[in-house]
Amino acid sequence: MYIMVIINIVAMAGVIGGVLMHSGRGGGLSDMFGGGGGAALGSTAAERNLNRITFVFALMWILSVLALSFLMVRA
Repeated sequence: MYIMVIINIVAMAGVIGGVLMHSGRGGGLSDMFGGGGGAALGSTAAERNLNRITFVFALMWILSVLALSFLMVRA
């Protein structure tokens, strides 16, 4: 169970970091803080890789939450 808690925390930090590293597209809270200056029209390779990494961390987090819920029922 402790291993799943550690995986959950690491995945949560990865999702938060991945979301914060995404570039703003404009028209939201990013405009309020000055992120709307240069709106990117295309997605670069780094942005696509960041999307994939963030998706993997989110999937890890969801699966670890489900695993922890099953482990807590048995404990």
